[in-house]
Amino acid sequence: MVDENVKQNKAEASAKTNVAYRKFYKPALPSEIVAGTIPHISGVEEESVWNAAVQACGTERVHFTYTVEDGKCWYLACPSSTLASYPDTWCPLAAALPGNSEYWDRETVYIYEQDGQASALRWDQESGRMQIFLGASRTILPKVQSMDANFVTINADSADIVLWQNLELKTDQLTRTSGKIMILSGALVGILACLYIMIMFAYANMIQPQLDQTKTDTEYAAMQLLNNASKSLENDAIGHIIRVQELLDTLIQIQGTLVKYEVKGEQVSWEALVPNAFASNDNPLLRGAKPIGNKIEDDGRVRIRGTR
Repeated sequence: MVDENVKQNKAEASAKTNVAYRKFYKPALPSEIVAGTIPHISGVEEESVWNAAVQACGTERVHFTYTVEDGKCWYLACPSSTLASYPDTWCPLAAALPGNSEYWDRETVYIYEQDGQASALRWDQESGRMQIFLGASRTILPKVQSMDANFVTINADSADIVLWQNLELKTDQLTRTSGKIMILSGALVGILACLYIMIMFAYANMIQPQLDQTKTDTEYAAMQLLNNASKSLENDAIGHIIRVQELLDTLIQIQGTLVKYEVKGEQVSWEALVPNAFASNDNPLLRGAKPIGNKIEDDGRVRIRGTR
């Protein structure tokens, strides 16, 4: 039941396809046509048939059609140039290939006649090879009718339409399509690049005044900082020089010696050697200085340290 439904669905789909095809494709019999058989190799049928048709027709630009049955590919082919006056056509003989709608068996001779030309498709009973006869009706038909075989005349109006195939045409179409895609892709990339450049240029023009103002403010702040640091450094250095000179003058008066004056940040410390009997409170400049331990130096003086 399932197989019958499948067959019925296929038949309905085929009928609809034929109705649509008949509006665009007309039957025609090429002036040059060849028939042949090659072993079936799964997956490369189209390429195998094309290669055989090229060798048979002597040109790479060929139209062909084929079917697969009994482990063989059965094909018809003709040079593409023979269809120059018959665009959008199909060959009714293709409907008689094994597996197509007009095929009965290999003992039957299939005949098609059009515009004074006739063709016959048959199988040689000894070799099993497919043969095709083509020529004027007055010469071909008597020859075919003399054969001891059954005859079937192909009705192009009722047979299922079998279209030609052309690998070169497919390749050319694919090449053109690829070229169009590349051109469109390049144009799109170019447009996007131009838009990006324009946006970045506009953005740069918008932020340039801000950058200039920021640069000016930064340079002004840096100069102010350098000036302040320079002034601070100069003021501190002068102050320390004066302080050292005052310490030296004071220590000379009491026979003392300044041995160390150290500045660390804002902290100042100094050390000096003074007589043992010296009292730091006697001089305002030395006030707050304290002896360092109880050690007396070799010259009898003591070491004091001040932080003012």
